[in-house]
Amino acid sequence: MFDFYKNDTIDAVNAKFEAQKIAFAPLSFQAARALRNMGILDEISNARKKGITISELSQKLGISLYGIGVLVEMGLGMGAIKIHKDSSEDDLRLTLGKIGFFLMKDEMTQVNMDFSEDICYRGAENLEESIRTGKPAGLPHLGPWKTVYEGLSQLTEQQKKSWFGFDHFYSDLAFPEALPIVFENPVKRLFDIGGNTAKWAIACCKYNDDVKVSIIDLPGQTAVAEKNAAAAGFADRIDTISCNVLDDSTAFPQGADAVWMSQFLDCFSLEQVTKILTKIHKAATPDTDIYVLEPLWDKQRFEAAAYSLQATSLYFTCIANGNSKMYRYAELKHAIEIAGFELKEAHHNVGPNAYSLLRFRKK
Repeated sequence: MFDFYKNDTIDAVNAKFEAQKIAFAPLSFQAARALRNMGILDEISNARKKGITISELSQKLGISLYGIGVLVEMGLGMGAIKIHKDSSEDDLRLTLGKIGFFLMKDEMTQVNMDFSEDICYRGAENLEESIRTGKPAGLPHLGPWKTVYEGLSQLTEQQKKSWFGFDHFYSDLAFPEALPIVFENPVKRLFDIGGNTAKWAIACCKYNDDVKVSIIDLPGQTAVAEKNAAAAGFADRIDTISCNVLDDSTAFPQGADAVWMSQFLDCFSLEQVTKILTKIHKAATPDTDIYVLEPLWDKQRFEAAAYSLQATSLYFTCIANGNSKMYRYAELKHAIEIAGFELKEAHHNVGPNAYSLLRFRKK
């Protein structure tokens, strides 16, 4: 992965083209959303190899020739749309490009686009201020909170759909491979820190008939988790502990065989990660397994995945809290180790989104 970032092999012409893509990124992003949301990509796809003209698109969708035209031309520039090989200059027939297919059908792309639009787009203009101040200067576009986590339960329904869709899409796909690893040793009591909507807790109860799970999270999240646990039929095996893990007065309970943190530590700075793990260290025994599930950008199989994680770091900078990010393996591991833990196992490429599952124990 690092070799890609070390070698600068692109030629000057293509480098300049890539620079233009960046310069017009806000416009091309909104054009891509319009092509998707207005059904233009769908109609082009339905035409298959025959292709379809701008005039035909206009008639089918009830959109002006002008409106279809400017969007299609940007789609051509992005590679989302292609011109049929038998077209003439006077009779352009359009077909779907591979990029257009992924914009229209790929779940990861859909999740990322909706998250970018509903959560990040407006606040991104405050990125420089966030970098300078260490505060999420774009967050006021969503609500009057210090961090986004305080306001998750107060987001609009569309914002909730996009935020939780983004959050769950990545980590949930790793759960089937993570469960056998976590339950390889007997686990009677598990603490799920940052348990959010109880998806992992419910998955644990379905996988193992004996485990009891305590979800530790902010009050807004634990209220949702309790409802979801009850609806899944596990109210007797899933309880919640409401607290702010960064509050100096917060002490973690004892008695866990395993502590689970899924896509949780990336919500905090490295100094805060060490602070949280120091609290966990006090409550853990030498036999307590500490599991950390994270998408580490330098452990990805594909450059596109690493790029998505690097972009997600900017969401943390200008929207979420102003001081956290998607981490590299070495920096996150070090922040946990200096709290008094030792890495026992590292499972990389867990699930289709290449998560890393790290197991620590007290030194």
